[in-house]
Amino acid sequence: MNDTNQPSRAVFFVSDRTGITAETLGATLLTQFDERQFRQSTLPFINSADKARTALEYIEHTGRNLGTRPIVFSTTVSDDVREILRGGAVVFLDLFDAFVPQLEAALEAKSSHQSGRAHGIADQAVYESRIEAMNFALAHDDGVGENGYERAEIILMAPSRCGKTPVCVYMAMQHGIFAANYPLTEDQFESNRLPAALAPYKHKLYGLYIAADRLHQIRSERRRGSHYAAIGQVSYELRQAAALYKRHGIPYVETTNRSIEEVAAVIMQDRDLRRRSF
Repeated sequence: MNDTNQPSRAVFFVSDRTGITAETLGATLLTQFDERQFRQSTLPFINSADKARTALEYIEHTGRNLGTRPIVFSTTVSDDVREILRGGAVVFLDLFDAFVPQLEAALEAKSSHQSGRAHGIADQAVYESRIEAMNFALAHDDGVGENGYERAEIILMAPSRCGKTPVCVYMAMQHGIFAANYPLTEDQFESNRLPAALAPYKHKLYGLYIAADRLHQIRSERRRGSHYAAIGQVSYELRQAAALYKRHGIPYVETTNRSIEEVAAVIMQDRDLRRRSF
């Protein structure tokens, strides 16, 4: 008897480079279905006919074991590789084929057919600015490096474990945003004032908020049974944080059911922070 909780369909993201584009586009499409039924794998650097044949043998073997045709999301630019994959016992979805011909027609030009363009270093200066933003985020994490806030484009504030660091790192890594973050503690709640280090930069501040039960769960994974993780403590901190945001007119975003990417997008849109192209 088959276990209905086991994945019933193999999904492969195949690329002649890292596979990031195939993963991102393919996984986005799969979110419209029950993702529990999929066993997802990435096969990067499939950039020759021999590698394509070897990959296809493995893909078809997996499909036979599961009893279903595997789904292959491809972002390879090699015609030879694509034809080999397309000829297998698979559901072949070429993500470039879906759009490139229309773009070629609209632009009246042929595509370059160069692999790795999506995640290569197209502009060295922009790439270096992204590295600099990453270094800034790490140097100004969790209240460290207060003397550098003048360079910050955004400063996130929230109680511990509300997601400040992941959002800052994501904005730096993906968009070159100089983002710092500051933890809110009971000292700030008792004073009813903004921390002295943040007061001059009120226009850069943005708050995060999360449901108390979710924060309790997150903190319990780190320090189970502690006062720090107690539901009463996290509820108190979140109430005080929300009151602080409202008292000082600081915008904030609810993060409970949002991904890091979505939280970052909300903040950047709200504060008109420009994405840097890579």
